[in-house]
Amino acid sequence: MPSRSISRPLLAIAAAGMLAVVTACAPSPAAPEKPDASPAPVGTPSEAPVTPAPETPTAAPTCETLISPTTVDALTAEGWTVEKREFTIAGEVIADGMQCFWADFAVASDHGQLYGWAPISTERAKTAIDTLIAEGWLREDSDRGVYITVDPKFAFATDEEGYGMTYLFGDGWVTLSDTKQGLVLIEAPQQ
Repeated sequence: MPSRSISRPLLAIAAAGMLAVVTACAPSPAAPEKPDASPAPVGTPSEAPVTPAPETPTAAPTCETLISPTTVDALTAEGWTVEKREFTIAGEVIADGMQCFWADFAVASDHGQLYGWAPISTERAKTAIDTLIAEGWLREDSDRGVYITVDPKFAFATDEEGYGMTYLFGDGWVTLSDTKQGLVLIEAPQQ
């Protein structure tokens, strides 16, 4: 798997994009708190995620719409282009999904970034999660869904928190990036 190598200007642009996403998702100061809201129950390792899905997409995603326009601009400014591939989990192709590998294909290098998205049924998500865990991947439940990440001991590259390649399973969708932090940049429709 390619390692990540990003210039400082690209990191700054990506960080600004992530800040915009976090800021946009944060509750407004006037938003009332819900003191009696209890946390969602944590599922067992074989349960599929329960994250509610956003609105249905109006158009099929492309590699250029899978991530934010700011990120696309930053990657193309670096001279990178994108190569679209089939979305796979443990070697199995997920129909109607895609993996987008961004890199400078004009030079021989292992530097690039991977972003992926696919629609997935609850049953298939459960099977995929169980398969990855059986292969040594690690599970982490969150309010966003179920993260399945490669054991850091076997990661080709890791983010600042030590996460390598990571899948995020939601309700009817799955995303993928070469690091967990990279998942924040994905803006694909989540059916």
